[in-house]
Amino acid sequence: MIKFFRQIRYDLMKQNKTSKYFKYAIGEILLVVIGILLALQINNWNDLRKNRNYEQEILTLINENLKNDSIALSTQLSYSKEATKLTNQLLEEVTQGIYNDNLNQWMGKIISFEIFKSQSSAFEILKSKGIDIISNTELQLELISYYDESLYHTYQAFEDVEESFKNDWTPILKEDFLDYKWREYAILADAKAFFTKQSNISFIRLYKDNRASGEPYSEIALEKISKIRTLSKTYIND
Repeated sequence: MIKFFRQIRYDLMKQNKTSKYFKYAIGEILLVVIGILLALQINNWNDLRKNRNYEQEILTLINENLKNDSIALSTQLSYSKEATKLTNQLLEEVTQGIYNDNLNQWMGKIISFEIFKSQSSAFEILKSKGIDIISNTELQLELISYYDESLYHTYQAFEDVEESFKNDWTPILKEDFLDYKWREYAILADAKAFFTKQSNISFIRLYKDNRASGEPYSEIALEKISKIRTLSKTYIND
């Protein structure tokens, strides 16, 4: 096409038709500009398509991670709530001088802590690429809020209880218990002697309160997960 214009201009110059020559020269320039603009537009469309494809892929992976987080967090939260409920039942019974075999099972569930590790690999990949690849600003903010804020508080709450278990319960288990199996049973050598000691009662209450104080963070994290998954439904094939 450009050769065609050049030939016309050459013929016009030979024929000394200057005005027509300039018209064709301008037409040639416009053709080149339009071509460049079209090329840029096509390139932008390709980039946009690639970004949207990547957005869909990464949100699908994040959604899968969050689904697993939700299951794990819900399980740990239920353990914590059960332990709180059993602690209240146990304290009520021992206050009345009731010491039966239920105490062994209850203590097994009470003397434990929650374990949780988020599956955040997909979000880390997204951060390395740039979170602005996510076209929904609200979704961007919710992702940052969950992974950088909610998880921090949830981890901190779980770690506080785990630290108390290691530092406080471990020596008590060695000294006052005959046998212990994680979340199944904890058999006291002398239940009556153990529960008539006020310091033990106070510690059990403190441990329960410390554990229960972390439950709201898990609940908030679960709410965040639910919101993120709802917002991302438009972009993924779940």
